[in-house]
Amino acid sequence: MSLKRVAIIDCGTNTFHLLIAQHNAGQKYVLFQDKQLVKIGEGINDQVIHEEAQKRALNAMKAFRSLIDNYKVSAIFAFATSAFRNAKNGPDLKKKIFQLYDIDINIISGQDEAEHIFWGVNDALDIGKKNSLIMDIGGGSVEFVIAQKDDLLWKQSFEIGAQRLLDLFQRHDPILEEEVNALNEYLSKFLKTLLQAAKKYNPNVLIGSSGTFDTLSEVYCLEKGITPGSEQTETPLTIKAYKNIHAQLIRKNRNERMHIPGMIEIRVDMIVVASCIIDFLLNAHAFNHIRVSTYSLKEGVLAQIVDGKLLR
Repeated sequence: MSLKRVAIIDCGTNTFHLLIAQHNAGQKYVLFQDKQLVKIGEGINDQVIHEEAQKRALNAMKAFRSLIDNYKVSAIFAFATSAFRNAKNGPDLKKKIFQLYDIDINIISGQDEAEHIFWGVNDALDIGKKNSLIMDIGGGSVEFVIAQKDDLLWKQSFEIGAQRLLDLFQRHDPILEEEVNALNEYLSKFLKTLLQAAKKYNPNVLIGSSGTFDTLSEVYCLEKGITPGSEQTETPLTIKAYKNIHAQLIRKNRNERMHIPGMIEIRVDMIVVASCIIDFLLNAHAFNHIRVSTYSLKEGVLAQIVDGKLLR
């Protein structure tokens, strides 16, 4: 059987991702990856994708279309998440992208997003036979999954992504203590069902999926002189190290955060409130360990394609 070549696009609230891979007989090989900072979630609480953000989205999809054509893929799997599903004009932008670039985007529910993330993390690392809580912080939503290896036990998506919380709570830089307190009060009300599920299933490991967690792990590795392999699908982080990094993040302004080794431009604005979500969770439930998966939604989609769970 000949190799099949696929493209997977994740149209996130902050960043659009492209993954091109080929697979055959249960084996997969990533050929190319790209990401574009699109920020379609700017002004996300207005429930519209603004004109300038639409232009950035179209430019990103034009670039992706060219790359896809160069790799001669046989199928495109494109997904859009929180910003698209909550924007009144999300369907209009989806239609425009299809008309211009023949890419049909599937605007997925938060529950479907959580499931794709689970399969990505499950492919990246051995979750084990004890319950773990997987957490993926996006710009528009945050997905939580309680799982064991190959077994999803509970999932839920919350529209409390970092861009939303940044717009709602961080009025000063560095963030003020009262802003953190207001954010924590909001989370305690918004995440009641998560805390109930955590009490029921009692996960003792928190697994962070890509994004913010990648940056936190990179900061930790540079601080400790650790060099993860480029193909590594799990990278190091400890709860103690995270707490130290969080303490830095909430007392530094943007310029100071940019000077933290391992910080990247696309993460610097939203990482404070994103880290506050992690800190809230670690304070609300007793975790023994924290792990970081470099895989997330797009890798989860690829894993399901290879296993025959997703067909085009």
